[in-house]
Amino acid sequence: MGSEGSWDELARDSVLLKAVSHWRQDADTWLEGSFERLAETVRVNPLRSDSDWTESWMEDNGAVRVPWFTGPGSAWTLPFHRGAAEGDAREILKNLHETGRLTRQEAVSMLPVLALGAEPGEIILDMCASPGSKTTQIAECLGESGLVLANEVVNSRVNMLVSNSQRHASSCIAVVNHDGRHIPKVPESGFNRVLVDAPCTGSGTTRKNPDVWSKWLPSGGRSLHDLQVDLLSRAVAVTKPGGRIVYATCSLDPVEDEAVVAEVLRRHDVLALLDASELLPGVPGEAGRSEWPLLGDDGHPTDESFPDSMMPPAEKWISSALPRCIRIWNDKIDAGGFFLAVLELSADNRSRQITAAYTLERDEVRPDPQDSPMPLSEQLAETLKKEWGVLPDGLWSRGKSIMLSTQEARDLWENERSKKGGRIRIPGGRWRPLRLIHLGQKAALLRKGEFERLVAGAARRLGPELPGVSTEVGPLLIDELLTNGEAMIPESGFKQSAGGRILIDSENGDCLPVWMGSRLSLMLADPERRILCMQRGLQFHSLEEE
Repeated sequence: MGSEGSWDELARDSVLLKAVSHWRQDADTWLEGSFERLAETVRVNPLRSDSDWTESWMEDNGAVRVPWFTGPGSAWTLPFHRGAAEGDAREILKNLHETGRLTRQEAVSMLPVLALGAEPGEIILDMCASPGSKTTQIAECLGESGLVLANEVVNSRVNMLVSNSQRHASSCIAVVNHDGRHIPKVPESGFNRVLVDAPCTGSGTTRKNPDVWSKWLPSGGRSLHDLQVDLLSRAVAVTKPGGRIVYATCSLDPVEDEAVVAEVLRRHDVLALLDASELLPGVPGEAGRSEWPLLGDDGHPTDESFPDSMMPPAEKWISSALPRCIRIWNDKIDAGGFFLAVLELSADNRSRQITAAYTLERDEVRPDPQDSPMPLSEQLAETLKKEWGVLPDGLWSRGKSIMLSTQEARDLWENERSKKGGRIRIPGGRWRPLRLIHLGQKAALLRKGEFERLVAGAARRLGPELPGVSTEVGPLLIDELLTNGEAMIPESGFKQSAGGRILIDSENGDCLPVWMGSRLSLMLADPERRILCMQRGLQFHSLEEE
């Protein structure tokens, strides 16, 4: 579409507006708040040591904090529309995102993770994870312990998920590739928490996706309803007793929202629906609906027959619980529309105990694919320890890469599995039946089985811990490298071994990866170098263009 005027004309004749008139009395008020382009909103990564600097840059450029965001970290609304930044601000925002200091994310899409309430040390499933903004938000809640399994069924979207996890440089993310309806229950006791950000028709996204005005139909929601029910039901099946599940959509249609929750409550009597508004203080939402009409594709109620699962619940205990969901309307929050339900599995729930008929031996089980992340071999562990001086916890090898992850990832890999409904036990020491695509943070590169260098994203975290490859230097040398990309090797106080090293600023702790040959060569891409130059008051010019 072209202009907001043309959107207005199309919207006033849209099926969506007719549908909304059956979901709230003041549909015209909603309409007026459903055109303006969304402001650019971002989330600052609290795991970065320079997050205070990033927040200061936000304030200096007119950004204001999102008032209902409860962290960790912070969320900001910038004084321009999505994608409308210009000049230096545009370039710096891009660099801050690329270096993992912030994540560009629609504000309302931050709500599901706030409601999820993830804690350090927990194992979390993000069932429909790509592109990964909610995954990285969960990772910020976990810090350096725990694990979030970021699942994506569409192969073409898995790469985006991996890319965003690497940009964020989180060690607690594992990317897996499954149909969420059949994802394995790993760990066997269940996940502490599960996020189901379900595929939906996106009827709440008119402010960023004007095509919704011409394309949205009630039949679209009905076509997704069974999938949404199955995804949420599987979430219940893989959650541990006492665990929490958040179901979320960017749809306004009760068939995709309350009807899905009602059907899952009907199927699973071990669930309680928590009051979402209490978990999201300050968020301007309204209670979930207990009644709704079924609509034809003209946007009006129809006498056509539909499955009972799409109808308002006849059970009073379900209809009385649904108002604990939260509906967030575009015009009430100055953002997109959203729906949230927060469910809790009874702590007394215990799955039916099945005694395994037999346990397989290790050599009876198909091994993981050869390119799967594996714990370090004894030989490689000794090589790295000799080179680095110490051997950090949480290291894995994968081809020419060393990956850094958490203890919870190792526990998951070591635990026994079950198959055939629990009747067969298989030994641990594998990822299967998980289809693992990526684990943790890329930390180092190998050449011919020997250490080559730490990668830039890991230098900040691991560099100060590795006396064998790190050297403390004065700030002037750091400034020279950031400005020119290379420098002479100091004559004293420097280990004269060629290869990858980490230089640590003796005054503020900045870490730079370098290659030491006849000179010191900086191993940083322009986005990271630009931000460090800004922080240190240095003039920046691109080295990649030379």
